[in-house]
Amino acid sequence: MPKTKIITGLDIGTSSTKIIIAQKRKGQSDPEVLDIKSFPSFGVRKGVVINPEEVSKNIQSLISKTSESSSKKIESVYININGNHLFIMPSHGLVSISRADQRISQEDILRVIEESRTVHLPSNIEILDVFPKEFIIDGRKNIKEPLEMHGVRLEVDTILLCGFSPYLKNLTNAVLSSGLQIDDLIPSPLAAARAVLNKRQKELGVALIDIGAGTTSLAVFEEGNLIHLAIFPIGSDYITNDIAIGLRTDIDTAERIKKEFGACIYQSRAKKSKGKKPFVRTQQKGKKKQDLIKISRDDSFLSFSKKMLAEIIEARVCEIFNLVNKELKKISRQKLLPAGIVLTGGGAKLPKIVELAKKELKLPAQIGKPTGFFSLQDDPSLATLCGLVLEGFDLEKEEMTGSWPSDFKKGIFGKLKRIFKIFVP
Repeated sequence: MPKTKIITGLDIGTSSTKIIIAQKRKGQSDPEVLDIKSFPSFGVRKGVVINPEEVSKNIQSLISKTSESSSKKIESVYININGNHLFIMPSHGLVSISRADQRISQEDILRVIEESRTVHLPSNIEILDVFPKEFIIDGRKNIKEPLEMHGVRLEVDTILLCGFSPYLKNLTNAVLSSGLQIDDLIPSPLAAARAVLNKRQKELGVALIDIGAGTTSLAVFEEGNLIHLAIFPIGSDYITNDIAIGLRTDIDTAERIKKEFGACIYQSRAKKSKGKKPFVRTQQKGKKKQDLIKISRDDSFLSFSKKMLAEIIEARVCEIFNLVNKELKKISRQKLLPAGIVLTGGGAKLPKIVELAKKELKLPAQIGKPTGFFSLQDDPSLATLCGLVLEGFDLEKEEMTGSWPSDFKKGIFGKLKRIFKIFVP
């Protein structure tokens, strides 16, 4: 690698588009963040680009501001892909060993993985990536590293990650039209997992729940491999909508109420407000002794109890955890993940969400914050953004060394660049 390598990540989300520039100097183990910027998203719905032209304008504005503040020219980016159009399906590949001495080569491994991609799919569905679960040599199963082993027949069980072609085209066109090149495209939950999960968690068995504005993503790992992925079209914006309906107020006020006073579980003795204007907190004196929140709204006031607010939030978050439980049940991992649940994304900032996750999912739970950076704030909403950069440095290193990675997904991710041969005009 050069003495200083700079990587840019672009997280195109439902409510905001974020960009990060990071560099790694020769000899440094962790990258250093040079700049992070955010811009409101327009033209994105539930994680999917529905208006490429508008998204392209957003990206151009963000790039212009970032280039000016960081004094760095941005020409290419690692981007995320999100939305519940993404899905996984199991597959299987089989090839004969090509070498006369029956020693398995890297070419054989790539051939058998490629063979597993040979499945019948509708014309508007693309295979984005392939995740090997295990290799099989002459009937012997549970092999993780087949390179240089001997055999006659090599098989592989894989998970295929697929997506809806028109949505993929919208995303890539939006980025390319903004004047940027695409270094690689990485699914949001896997980028987030790269930033917040460690190898031990992935080995033991862990579920990452990334609660974004328009979607909630679930990625389950075991024995170091991805074993399941699901994306639900529901996120923290839906909590805001419920608050707006329940309190009969506008969306902006509901969002401020959620951030200032929201919690997933009601507590009768709430912490005192920091006094952020125009909000004023009082307390109702009576038999119930419930906290009463009063906020100014233009020339009027809106009053509601903290208990009522918590009940609104809890109902929606429980709905999300119920969807997660159903997915875990599908793969027989309900209540059976030793490393438990790791919550990340902007929705993970809700107070008491860890306690609610433990109660609803019957598993250990914790907040996942990005690690592996110099001078970076502990913010779960930056997980996907930071993961894009970390994946970028991983891929750059692999291309420079030509090494075969021990973690399957990193090696396979490099093949995603073929997607852009389809979409680039």
